[in-house]
Amino acid sequence: MKAAIHNKYGDPSNLKVVEIPKPIPKQHELLIKVYATTVNRTDCAMLRARPAIIRLMLGWFKPKNPILGTDFAGIVEQVGSEVVRFNIGDKIFGFNDSGLSSHAEFITIHEDNFMATIPSQFSFEQATASIEGAHYAQNFINKVQMQPNDKVLVNGATGAIGSALVQLLVAMDIDVTATANSANLSLIKSLGVTKVIDYTKDDFTQIKQKFDFVFDAVGKSTFGKCKQILKPKGIYISSEMGPWGQNLFYAVFTPLLKRKKVVFPYPNKHQISIELVKRLIENGKFKPFIDRCYSLDNIANAFTYAETGEKVGNLVVKMNIE
Repeated sequence: MKAAIHNKYGDPSNLKVVEIPKPIPKQHELLIKVYATTVNRTDCAMLRARPAIIRLMLGWFKPKNPILGTDFAGIVEQVGSEVVRFNIGDKIFGFNDSGLSSHAEFITIHEDNFMATIPSQFSFEQATASIEGAHYAQNFINKVQMQPNDKVLVNGATGAIGSALVQLLVAMDIDVTATANSANLSLIKSLGVTKVIDYTKDDFTQIKQKFDFVFDAVGKSTFGKCKQILKPKGIYISSEMGPWGQNLFYAVFTPLLKRKKVVFPYPNKHQISIELVKRLIENGKFKPFIDRCYSLDNIANAFTYAETGEKVGNLVVKMNIE
């Protein structure tokens, strides 16, 4: 089978597509024929081993696992002798941000990992593009108490996290203001937001409106800049730790002040996120953005584009298996 591997950390030129043996499932594992996966921010971070502390998990000097990939959509081709959760022929999608080695034509995965069957109305490409961003978006929401008609600003609504976050919030009847560039204002408006701010023309941190929550889905702003648009007990959440890692510090100490505060969206409850997205898909309330599709042979180009920070939604890799 084909797989994209990297034997050292660095830029996308380190990725090579090679032939390796097809994996064999153990008694509690599934063999999945992968039809689609994505290239996302987590993959890019793992490729470069940034921040450096993640080398403690990945391997300090070189990657312990040379195959990247955190999500997939495919078909169960074989099951281990003790598997009870899925059957041969099931169409399933799954995600684990610690890594699934899904940048390959086949993977093995324990049946208790984070997976669900694909809603019938979705393609493999749509299914795999529905998970990663939505999982992180859900972990913004589940860290706070929100009420219908709360006012939320989402910075970076066109990314995988931001576009999912907007849809989840709208489904909860939250009043959403979002930022986007000029080319995508109509796209974001179509999701049901109250207002879209063109960040190429206006600085959202300077508007007069106050919000219960500011969700920075791209991590390009800071709590300091956003404090002035938060209500007295408003909450700021970012997808990044901040320029100096300060969001972890703020998340510990700002709640003690009982005023405006920072919450850190530590991502957990993967299966709950997958089941939530599946329900929203089935109810017609969620649809992922797909910017571009790549073949496995061209996966390095997907990484290069992902690192520009200009993608709209998701970058999908199709395996082209017949």
